[in-house]
Amino acid sequence: MRTVSPRQPSAGILLYRYEGRELRLLLVHPGGPFWRNKDDGAWQIPKGAIDEGEAPELAALREVKEEIGLAIDGPLLALGAFRQAGGKQVHLFAAEAEFDPASLVSNRFEMEWPLRSGRMQSFPEIDRALWFDVAIARQKMLASQHVAIDRLCDHLAATGRLDPSGT
Repeated sequence: MRTVSPRQPSAGILLYRYEGRELRLLLVHPGGPFWRNKDDGAWQIPKGAIDEGEAPELAALREVKEEIGLAIDGPLLALGAFRQAGGKQVHLFAAEAEFDPASLVSNRFEMEWPLRSGRMQSFPEIDRALWFDVAIARQKMLASQHVAIDRLCDHLAATGRLDPSGT
């Protein structure tokens, strides 16, 4: 198990696809007791820590494989880096991909639960993944990651793959 510092840079991928002409974004819901009853403002992009000496692109691909079980073989679109509300730097990528949320396979982590009980329990890092339209994705997503949606939509609009209204 890797040790991760709260200030260690991360890398993640915003996965997207089209249903007809409508853009859909894949978001993941973190597992574990803290996130269990949280919905709006809790969903995220699959992401995680960049290991020492690891390229951000490779870290992002590794994290998607570990967190949802998807091996991406297509090109990644680099969308720059941003800082989350807690100060963590995230290197952002996007990829057009197909993924069936029912096939989710996530790595697990252990923590003492209930707190101060002395009992260790195992939880999936990601307990759900769903495709959302852009408006619902903004509602569901962690506010400090909205920049991922903005940057992807700006890129797709600039390349003629998204109309300015976001559909």
